[in-house]
Amino acid sequence: MKTGDQVVQELPWRWRVQGSIFVVGGLGFMFDAWDVALNGFLIPLVGEEWGLSAAERGWVGTANLIGMAVGAFAWGGVADLVGRQRAFRWTLLMFSLFTVAGAASPDFVTFCVFRFLAGVGLGGCIPVDYALVGEFTPARVRGRVLTAMDIWWPVGATLCGLTSAALLGLGGWRLLMLVMVLPALLVFWVRRSVPESPMYLVRRGRGVEARAVIDDLVARTGAKVDPWRLPEPRPTPRLTPRAVAAQVAALWRHNPRITSAAWGLFLTVFVLYYGALTWLPSILKAEGYGDYAAFMVATLMTAVGILGVVVSAWLVDVVGRKWVIGLSAPLAALALVLFAAQLEIASAAKLWIAAYGFLIQVTIPALYAYVSELYPTELRASGFGWASTVSRVGAGFVPVIFGSVLWPHLGLPLTFAVIGAAVLLAVLWMARAAPETRERDLDSPAV
Repeated sequence: MKTGDQVVQELPWRWRVQGSIFVVGGLGFMFDAWDVALNGFLIPLVGEEWGLSAAERGWVGTANLIGMAVGAFAWGGVADLVGRQRAFRWTLLMFSLFTVAGAASPDFVTFCVFRFLAGVGLGGCIPVDYALVGEFTPARVRGRVLTAMDIWWPVGATLCGLTSAALLGLGGWRLLMLVMVLPALLVFWVRRSVPESPMYLVRRGRGVEARAVIDDLVARTGAKVDPWRLPEPRPTPRLTPRAVAAQVAALWRHNPRITSAAWGLFLTVFVLYYGALTWLPSILKAEGYGDYAAFMVATLMTAVGILGVVVSAWLVDVVGRKWVIGLSAPLAALALVLFAAQLEIASAAKLWIAAYGFLIQVTIPALYAYVSELYPTELRASGFGWASTVSRVGAGFVPVIFGSVLWPHLGLPLTFAVIGAAVLLAVLWMARAAPETRERDLDSPAV
C-alpha cells in the first residue's frame, strides 16, 4: 500500500492546485532577487550621499548578503523543525519591516544594520520556498517546476532595474527601498492560505492534518487514488542550538561527498554571480556611463536571464541536472572574463554581459533544483539552507573584497578568471562526487 507522500508525488499537475503554490512561492523569490539586485543600484547612490570610500561602499552589499546567509541557515532549520508554512510567511514579514526601517536610516552604520536584518528575513525565502514547492510537486514534473522557480529571480532583478532607472531623481535611494515593501506585504498576506507540506506533516505525526491536506489535493486534482496509509510518525525535534548543530552533522553523516559538492557549487557559482550583480553599475560608471545608462545595462543582464531560465527548465529533464550545471557555469565565467577584457568596446561589452546573464541563469535554476533533490525530506530544507548559507557567507564578503582588493590590484579580467577557475574545480568535483537526480524519488538513497 502506498504512503501519503507517495500519493502526492504521483498526482497529476494542475495549475489551479500545485501551480498556485508555485506562483505564491515564486513571488517571494522575486523579492529576494529584487533586494539583492538593489544592492548594485544602492552602492553608487548611498556612496555619493554619505561620501563613502570604495571599501565602505562594499558594505552596502556585504551587510545585506551576510544577513541573507544567516537567514538561509536559520530559516532552513526552522522550516525543518516547526514547519514550512509558518516559515513561508514570517520570512517576508521580517524583510518588509526592516526594509522600511532601513529606508529611514539617519546614518550609514544604522543603514547597514537594518540591511543586515532585512537580509536575515529574506534569506529564508529560497530554502523555505524550494522545500515547500518541491514537496507539493509531482515527481514527473518536479525538475521542470523547481527549475522554472528561478524565472522569478531575473523577473525580480529586472523589475528592480527598471524601477530604479525610472525613479532616478525622484526620491533618491530611500524611495527605491520603499517601493518593494507594499507588494511584499501583499504576498505575505496571500501566503496565509498556503497549506502545510503533507510530507512534513506525516513525518511529524500530525496524521489528521496530513490526511486532510492530501485528500484535498486528490480531490482538487481529480485523481483516482487507491487506498493509502500514513507512515509511522517520527519524534518532533525541539528548536535548540543543539538541534541545529545536529542538523549540520546529519548533513555530513548523510553523505559527505554530496554535501561537499553542494557547498562547493553554491559557493563558487554565487561568488561569481553576486560579484557581477553587486558591482556592475559601479563598474560601468567608472567606465564613464551615467547613472541611467549604467542601470539599464545592468537591467539588460538580468532581463536576458529570463530566457536562460526557460532554457534551463527544458534542459534539466532532457540532459540532466549535472550536464546543465557542468557546461553552463564555466561558460558563464568565461563570458564575464571576456566582458571585462573588452569593457572599453561598448558593443562587445554589452554582448558579453548579455551572454553572461543568459548563461548564469541557465546554471542557477538547475543548481537549485539539483541540490533540493539531493537530500531526503527530513534534511531537504536544512540541506538546501546550509548550502545557501555557505554561498551567501562567501559571496557576502565579495562586495568589500572586490571593491578594496580584487578590482584595484588584480584588475577585472584576472579577478573574474580566478573566480571562474574555482567554478570549474567545483563542477569537476560534482561530476565525480554527486549523483544525477533526474526522475529519482525524493527519498530514495543517493548512489
